[in-house]
Amino acid sequence: MSWQLKALRVVLRQFVRPALRRQRDTLSARLWFERGAFLNARGRPSLTFAPDDLGGVPALWTTRPAPDAPFILYFHGGGYVMGNPRTHAALARFLTRKSGLQTCLPDYRLAPEHPFPAAFKDALCVWNALAARGITAGQIALGGDSAGGGLALALLAHLCANNLPRPACVFAFSPFTDLTLSGASITANAARELLLPVQRLEDLRARVLQGGDPCDPRISPLFGQFDGAPPVLIQVARSEILLDDSRRMADVVRAAGAEVSLQEWGNLPHVWQFFHGWLPEARSALADAARFINSTLPAPSSGDS
Repeated sequence: MSWQLKALRVVLRQFVRPALRRQRDTLSARLWFERGAFLNARGRPSLTFAPDDLGGVPALWTTRPAPDAPFILYFHGGGYVMGNPRTHAALARFLTRKSGLQTCLPDYRLAPEHPFPAAFKDALCVWNALAARGITAGQIALGGDSAGGGLALALLAHLCANNLPRPACVFAFSPFTDLTLSGASITANAARELLLPVQRLEDLRARVLQGGDPCDPRISPLFGQFDGAPPVLIQVARSEILLDDSRRMADVVRAAGAEVSLQEWGNLPHVWQFFHGWLPEARSALADAARFINSTLPAPSSGDS
């Protein structure tokens, strides 16, 4: 365990997780997340990104790729209620540097203003808009973190269930895959979890679903179909309350015949990759993800360390 992680663990337990537990207003939670992302990124890297419109869904690109170039399509996390391309711009830039591939960050709609299935509809709209530009599915490495990881897997399940062209690969960091909240780790890891307040999960689900079915694979890909899925990488920490979301998701995709790499890391926070500017463990995890992407979707060049 790095000294940086030891320090971050104290900050998360003593300040960040209690702050998340207190956030009962969506707007204040979003502003809190934005401020945290600014401090984490030490600035606003999104200011250098290129804006786009993908079928009515705003998006940011690290840089627009050539029409025939492979790239990363990345859905940000934030529990479907907060986060945006700006909060995840630093992570996208690091992935681009490590993989040699440009990254696209869609700004999908958030609950509670836009409850389920708005986020999924936007993800599918983005996918179809890219196809309408002549981009083939095999050019795309599809990924995301937390809710965004679940969204990426939900999109994959839709493509598989309807026998549509699949991306070259899918990667997910600590994905939120089961809104029935039936994973045993939600209880078993409640005391070990460094970031997510387990007390807020029920409230979060209510704000996102607003009467929707938590078993719907468009929000809970754990219940989806994955026949013909491409290679999948899932990274999760063993101390997370969402650990079983990843373990069971890996089992479901593997049972469908796909190649799945489930990486279980140590006592790390939820989506520790987000802290790559501070944690060597985060940089190592993202380097692994870049190698996975490049093994399925070769990059034109390799990034620096």
